[in-house]
Amino acid sequence: MTATVTILGLVPLLLARGIGAEVQRPLATVVVGGLFTSTLLTLFVLPILYLIFEGRTARGERETETAGGPANA
Repeated sequence: MTATVTILGLVPLLLARGIGAEVQRPLATVVVGGLFTSTLLTLFVLPILYLIFEGRTARGERETETAGGPANA
């Protein structure tokens, strides 16, 4: 929500054509791009990576238990 409001607040800078826009527009582009990509990474990529690594950990624990590891001691 915070990233969305920040992006919406920077839209006027992205669309600026007046005096000083040569400096403000590239800065706004970088900030909006960074917020957008970090939000996508946080919402989609990070949970997928978590599920992948959690699945590997759970699978490794099951293999240890069936092989007579510490769980059977």
